Amino acid sequence: MAQRGKSAHSGARGGRSQGSRSSQADLPGGRSQRQLRVGEELRHILSDILLRGHFRDPDLIDGVSVTVTEVRVSPDLRNATAFVMPLGGEDATKTIAALNRAQAYIRTEAAHRINLRLAPSFSFKLDESFDEAARVERVLQHPAVQADLKKPADDETEE
Repeated sequence: MAQRGKSAHSGARGGRSQGSRSSQADLPGGRSQRQLRVGEELRHILSDILLRGHFRDPDLIDGVSVTVTEVRVSPDLRNATAFVMPLGGEDATKTIAALNRAQAYIRTEAAHRINLRLAPSFSFKLDESFDEAARVERVLQHPAVQADLKKPADDETEE
């Protein structure tokens, strides 16, 4: 009887059976569902904070428009890296430096808006995915690549 109670308890742990538990490897970047959810919520909060623009830093006061593309949160939810891109990419390094200087203010504002035990510390980095996407697009438009794309596949010609 004690054995049955023990196995019933261990099978009910977490509300799921061991076989149906999704691993972190199944999710983007090896992050947990909670990390993704908190990161997305922080992205919305950061966008709102940056939109309101109540900053003292002269590099941020001038109405700089910043897009927050992604927020990656550490497994313990104490650190968050926000990937941002200033509108048009203008003065990107100056804007990133100003956001990192305003990190304490941003953390305080985020703490008021998110339901976490501790507000994460933010670090801001330039999102280079736009540049990478443009590079891939240029490569795909290259005449040699276009010629390869238009060739019939080897499997189709052997039939």
